Amino acid sequence: METTDAFVGLECLDCGASHEVEEKRRCPDCGGPLDPSYDYDSISLERATIESRPFDSLWRYEEVLPFSRETAVTMDEGATALVECPSLADELGVERVMIKDEGRNPTGSVDDRGASVAVTAAVRRGASDVALASPGNGGQAVSAYAGRAGLESHVYLPSRSGFTNKAMVNVHGGDMNVVGGRFDDAVGAFEEGLSEHDDWHSLQAVSTPYRHEGAKTLLYEIAEALEWNVPDVLCCPTGQGTTLLGAYKGAMELQALGLVDELPSLYAAQAAGCAPIVDAVEAGRDEHDPVETPDTICGGIEIPDPIAGRRMLEAIRETDGGAVASDDQDVLEAGVQVATHEGVAMVPSAAVAASAVWNLAEGGEFDGDETVVIVNGATGNKEADVLRSYLMSQGI
Repeated sequence: METTDAFVGLECLDCGASHEVEEKRRCPDCGGPLDPSYDYDSISLERATIESRPFDSLWRYEEVLPFSRETAVTMDEGATALVECPSLADELGVERVMIKDEGRNPTGSVDDRGASVAVTAAVRRGASDVALASPGNGGQAVSAYAGRAGLESHVYLPSRSGFTNKAMVNVHGGDMNVVGGRFDDAVGAFEEGLSEHDDWHSLQAVSTPYRHEGAKTLLYEIAEALEWNVPDVLCCPTGQGTTLLGAYKGAMELQALGLVDELPSLYAAQAAGCAPIVDAVEAGRDEHDPVETPDTICGGIEIPDPIAGRRMLEAIRETDGGAVASDDQDVLEAGVQVATHEGVAMVPSAAVAASAVWNLAEGGEFDGDETVVIVNGATGNKEADVLRSYLMSQGI
């Protein structure tokens, strides 16, 4: 598999073992998730070099990606807006609030970043079929990029997944399998399908080495937009943790390359009805306990037992961050308020990050001079009916 010059292979996030580039799923030594590894000493990447390039795609950072832009399966994902939110900053009592609006990606979510890199890897491995289980957005993203690459896609979605994502998997040519129950039931069906088809290439979040690798470019874009500074707080909606882990890796790389001086404090935002990372942080544990009975309207992040929980907890500790849980009612209200006053449309599973920032402010966590960035993981148009129903329940 042809790769970029600095890409040296895959490293297990749990045991640290190194493996060949061709390793396609979990670590064969311990079963842990794999992560692309680079020779950073060989990378010469200056701020001016990056700034001279068009702001048009995540692939403008190809020196720190496994594959070159010329070989990428891409629809110009990334290069999303960092939206100033002055009204929200005033209300929260901080200097600046910005929303990284990932809803502007080609299929409307941050998952497009990882889908581009992961499908590129699958093509370069000679795959004919890709498969995954997803709460929704990842399924649409992978089916779209697979279709663009001429691959067959097999997507397992829980029955509660939103109509738009279900419909668009089919529209993009994917083989959609709706599984009764919740996300864990979809994962079980996916694993069964994978075991029956040797030619299927798994693109399961975190289990594939490449989806969180695409997500890290979000942090590169934020730092560049802030004139090579990082925000004091970066709040990410957190289910499997793809965005949080990507942001952590991106921050560590930026510092290692001398492009930024500090790390942002990373905050995981979860729904109170399914908050394994929040529970672990509050208890001071290094491992999370699975949630036995998840129950939240935020289906996109309703992941009771995230694969890379230990790594997420490490990222939070090492950046002096935290984790915040919000009730569904607060999440819905946050989504409406952001749309009403700042114009950015968020699905509930993304509005959980806005709600988390409100909770931090109300808890006295801010001094007043902070720069806060909220990640909007997906456009509100995907679940506009949910927020509209909430307004109707309030008599609006």
